[in-house]
Amino acid sequence: MSTDLPELDPVIHAQARLRVVAALSQLPGGDRITFPRLQEILRMTAGNLSVHLRKLEEAGYVEVTKTHRGRTPATLVHLTQRGRFAFEEYVSALRTLIDPGEEPS
Repeated sequence: MSTDLPELDPVIHAQARLRVVAALSQLPGGDRITFPRLQEILRMTAGNLSVHLRKLEEAGYVEVTKTHRGRTPATLVHLTQRGRFAFEEYVSALRTLIDPGEEPS
């Protein structure tokens, strides 16, 4: 049994950001979701979601795009490849912490 336990990514580890990344990871690669739909799924306030998205965006884990649908402004969010990899690494690290004797798959 190894005593080298993995570190958890502090950007993803915050509960709200973990929920955001987990929700975005369920979308097919490259797919985008509207800010209001993500807010609805996560049941977060707009301000709270914005703060966490900004932190994830600064880390390069999500991309936030402001655009228009007709004349209506729209904010689209998606998980970047870097974000998807970081989430997969996070999940792997959690599995190792939970069962250190099990080899990662």
